[in-house]
Amino acid sequence: MVQPRLLAPLRVLERAFAPTLRTTPQLYQPQSLLQRTFSATPPISKPIPSLRLLPLSHVRHASHASQGQANRHARRPAGKRLGAKRTGGEYVVRGCIIFRQRGTKWFPGENCDMGRDHTIYATEAGYVRYYLDPQKHPDRKFIGIVFDKDGKLPRPRNAPTARKLNKVLAPRREDKFAPASDLITAAQPAATGDAASGPQLRPGYMYREANWQIGRAAEKAGVTTKPFNRKNRWVAWRKRQAKRERGAQMRSLRGKDKSKKKAKKGKGGR
Repeated sequence: MVQPRLLAPLRVLERAFAPTLRTTPQLYQPQSLLQRTFSATPPISKPIPSLRLLPLSHVRHASHASQGQANRHARRPAGKRLGAKRTGGEYVVRGCIIFRQRGTKWFPGENCDMGRDHTIYATEAGYVRYYLDPQKHPDRKFIGIVFDKDGKLPRPRNAPTARKLNKVLAPRREDKFAPASDLITAAQPAATGDAASGPQLRPGYMYREANWQIGRAAEKAGVTTKPFNRKNRWVAWRKRQAKRERGAQMRSLRGKDKSKKKAKKGKGGR
């Protein structure tokens, strides 16, 4: 049973299609839209009305992209190869990448550093250690490098920091100097005491006083300079004038260089 609220739209459709049906050839007995909708199955002898009888039919176009284009961006991208690259206890060299990450899940510890993309790498050659340091931070996880295979991290707070200076232990040998030549003895200052107590140098080297001794030469000689006075405008004017003259000289030299380059270009063009 058709409810009354559905009859009004159907009557509007009937009024809209009625002029079009009148202009079409009478291929079948005309019936109202309500009768054809809710009547029984029509007899076989009568042809079934088709949409070709309506010349002004609506054509629906696609209003969005196809289904394949819509799911094109939902595919999984390639993996970024994140995670640990070296295990604990593995030997690494300087600059070797230990852990790749997005964010700071792990922090650089001893003899390690962090790159711009949060990559942790080794700054010294040694063995990798993954550890916690509650005294430094209660929640952070660190990655460090130890020089000995049995080394442990973290170190005690007051323990000295282990550093690698790329040096090897070797027995100390006594220095053996050759006898001083006449040239060296002439260049050396006259010793006030015994000659053996003076500076002993190898052949080809000359004696030179230390920088702090050279700096105190004026003080020993009794030479004094006037203290700088900020209120002395005469000295300030002289400094300012010398600075201007120096700047003008530099600008003139720059102009000469440019004129020479232009002259060379002009000769080459001819």
